[in-house]
Amino acid sequence: MTGRLYLDTAAAAPVRREALEAAWPYLAGAFGNPSSHHEFGRGPAEALADARARVAKVLGMRATDITFTSGGTEADNLAIIGMALGQQTQGRGPTQGRSGTAAPPRRHIVTSPIEHEAVLASVEFLTRVHGFTVTEAAPTSDGTVTPEALTAAIRPDTVLVSLGYANNEIGTIADIPTLAGIAHEAGALFHTDAVQAAGWLPLSGLSVDALSLAGHKVGAPKGIGVAAIRARVPVEPIIHGGGQESGRRSGTENVALAVAFATALEIAEAERHEAADRVRAIRDEFIATVLGNVPWAFLTGTADTAGPDGRATRTPNHASFCFSNTSGEAVLLELDRLGVTASSGSACAVGSDEPSHVLTALGIAAEVAQTSVRFTFPSSITPDQGRAAAQAVSSAAESLAASFA
Repeated sequence: MTGRLYLDTAAAAPVRREALEAAWPYLAGAFGNPSSHHEFGRGPAEALADARARVAKVLGMRATDITFTSGGTEADNLAIIGMALGQQTQGRGPTQGRSGTAAPPRRHIVTSPIEHEAVLASVEFLTRVHGFTVTEAAPTSDGTVTPEALTAAIRPDTVLVSLGYANNEIGTIADIPTLAGIAHEAGALFHTDAVQAAGWLPLSGLSVDALSLAGHKVGAPKGIGVAAIRARVPVEPIIHGGGQESGRRSGTENVALAVAFATALEIAEAERHEAADRVRAIRDEFIATVLGNVPWAFLTGTADTAGPDGRATRTPNHASFCFSNTSGEAVLLELDRLGVTASSGSACAVGSDEPSHVLTALGIAAEVAQTSVRFTFPSSITPDQGRAAAQAVSSAAESLAASFA
């Protein structure tokens, strides 16, 4: 990729060399199955246990809380479907009311319309197949689910709340500890998709029951993720078999990628404060330049990078715009010609030419939402690269303006 600027790390971050080097021994010499009770399985089993403990330390959780998955999508499915069904089959089932009669199990879920497709599809599965009901808490125009909105959405029969930590399309950050506290006051479990937060925001001290991560967002290869679910929470597995991962996710574990994930996550966490401060400054200059040069563009998500309490409200590496009266795809193609790689939104909406469900949920008209372009910076970006990217965006938008006038 020499000579090109890669600004699509929300889709996939560059793989860290350290992660590949850490994985290699378990792809070559130490190839044994970690469930095998012989010498060839012993080394991989120890490496897997070590990777689990290292991930748990970054999250401020216990090793028994960590389940390795194939990625963030599976982690979301396991956390949402597994916990919701687990409360019916293993946990809260019918409960005794004050009169001594059995109260019905909780079968209501709260989420929001701006969540990742993996979250929304998991909730839809529970409603369609298992008869759960759902309420979508309405976000503000900048993509914030307020405590008031969550409180209004929760019901006495709410079993689970799932709200994302950092939105993958607009970068808005949720106040997860506060939202989790509201859910817990109502007796509900709380899950957050933290895939886009890893490496940029704190992952410990969130007071959640479960969170999801994906390795390829922090510099591990694709195909590894984590569903971090408190061991005390009953979980109904969604993949059945030999009972690996403490019975929560059957299948022979990918030891090499688990080790790679732990290595990449540790490095990302160690570099987080410095990287966030440095990239935020580059990103802020990038936003100011684009908005100054392209008056028909507007920023999606929150306009402020910090709220009145000083808490960050947009991930440090994220900027997303709508280029009104143009075409987002045309802007992307022109940027590609100029050597800048960006995206039109979530890479998980495969083959879709529909406007972003996130942007339309924020009240942006469908035809305007289709002009969106997302820029997500790598931690290695330099100020000069940020300025070059801003000039390329300005040039691309200006060159296309006349053809869409």
